[in-house]
Amino acid sequence: MSYKTEQEDFWAKDFGNEYINRNQNITNNIPFFNDVMRRTSNVKSVIEFGCNIGLKLKALNILLPECKLTGIEINESACKILNEWGRCNVINQSIFDYNENQKYDLSMTNGVLIHINPTMLNNVYEKLYNSSNRYILINEYYNPTPVSIDYRGHSNKLFKRDFAGEMLDKYSDLTLVDYGFNYHRDNNFNFGDGNWFLLEKN
Repeated sequence: MSYKTEQEDFWAKDFGNEYINRNQNITNNIPFFNDVMRRTSNVKSVIEFGCNIGLKLKALNILLPECKLTGIEINESACKILNEWGRCNVINQSIFDYNENQKYDLSMTNGVLIHINPTMLNNVYEKLYNSSNRYILINEYYNPTPVSIDYRGHSNKLFKRDFAGEMLDKYSDLTLVDYGFNYHRDNNFNFGDGNWFLLEKN
C-alpha cells in the first residue's frame, strides 16, 4: 500500500507494531473518560481516529456499554487485535482515506494529531468535524505555536501545536465546552503531559 506521507508509513509498519507492545494498559483510560464524559450528554455513538488496539474505546465501553463504537486505524496488526474484541466496527485504513458520511455523537483523537504531517492537518480536522453530530474530543500534546520534536530517536514524527484552537478558528459553529491537563505524575491518568479539549457544535 502506498501512503501520502512518511508518517503514515512509519505507523503502519514496524514502529506501529512496537507501539502495540508498549501500550496494553486500559486502566488509566477509565478515570480519564469518566471525567471527560461528565461534560457530555446523550452520547450513543463514538468514532476514534487512530484508535490502535482500542484502549480508549474499551474504556468508553465500560462507561457507556450501549454506545456504538467505530475505530479508524492504519496499522493492520492493531486492527486484528481490536477486531478480536468484537465490540467495535474497525476500519483498517489511513485517516486521509476515510470518506464515509456516517455521523457520530462524539468524534475524537487521542495522541494522533501530534503524529500527523502538519501539511495534512486540515484534512484530519475536516474528518473530525464532518463525522461529529455534536462533540469533538481532542486529547493531544499542546504548544501555543507549532513545533517539531524528536520522538524516540526519530525526527519529523511528533508535532505539537494548538490543535483545538485551530479547529475553533476553522469552524465558527464550534465552541469550547471544557479542557484539562493530564500531568505525567498523576497516578490516576499517567498519559504524559497532554491536554484535552472538548468542543461542541452549535
